[in-house]
Amino acid sequence: ALVMRGVMIAAGARLIAEFDWILYFFGGFLILTALKMLVLKPGETDLEKLVVIRLARRFLPISTRYHGQAFVVRGEGGEGEDPGGSRGWMFTPLALALLLVETTDLVFAVDSIPAIFAITADPFLVFTSNVFAILGLRALYFALAGMIGKFRYLKVSLAIVLMMVGGKMLAAPWLKSV
Repeated sequence: ALVMRGVMIAAGARLIAEFDWILYFFGGFLILTALKMLVLKPGETDLEKLVVIRLARRFLPISTRYHGQAFVVRGEGGEGEDPGGSRGWMFTPLALALLLVETTDLVFAVDSIPAIFAITADPFLVFTSNVFAILGLRALYFALAGMIGKFRYLKVSLAIVLMMVGGKMLAAPWLKSV
């Protein structure tokens, strides 16, 4: 997660240094994300319909069974295991779960990194704030997961914050002149 975010922060800092207008793109993206959060209703997600899972199943040999804590195992060539019948290496469903978690983290970073660039363009500050956010949120996950029902307006509040930050990014030239 840290390596992926580091790459995204470096790319974002480079884009901001090269193109001033990219902040407007980031601001608009945050506003669109906020509107999407307000409009979409939460529901059950069929994991097999996710693009990441479909692409992984299409291009990678994936075992149908878990093999303890292993991410990769030697193909067994049994029914449903390796369509080609070879005994090559195969990814386990645990590796598929890791891929999905890392992809989800990447999607969250797409929202959070532009929002941080609205506050500062210093890549070091952006990266260290991401490090502390990741460490803090992972530590608090189980406490928050048990209390999530008490936060009825969390989604709406987050959407409002994203809209405000996106609006600030779009209005930055006018705000600086005042």
